[in-house]
Amino acid sequence: MSIFIDKESRVIVQGMTGSEGTKHTRRMLASGTNVVGGVTPGKGGMIVDIDGHLLPVYNTVKEAVVGTLANTSVVFVPPRFAKAAVIDAIDAAMPLVVVITEGP
Repeated sequence: MSIFIDKESRVIVQGMTGSEGTKHTRRMLASGTNVVGGVTPGKGGMIVDIDGHLLPVYNTVKEAVVGTLANTSVVFVPPRFAKAAVIDAIDAAMPLVVVITEGP
């Protein structure tokens, strides 16, 4: 088994403001993952408080990379938005993208 995330990883969460994104961001923060922000199109500029962690939200992955120096993205969006989210990450030259779709 390979380990892809380590202490150098700066993680953004695509879909962080949704129910699954919020739930899993909370879990990642509790386990020590260096979550540096989130991406939800149309909600850029928000600051989300997750258990005392104030995290910026961006409209695109490219904006998040510029704002946070993120090098990893985890995607928690409904299946119908997964392709667009991954393309957004690819367009930003994100080196590692983990995709977990919501729902059935």
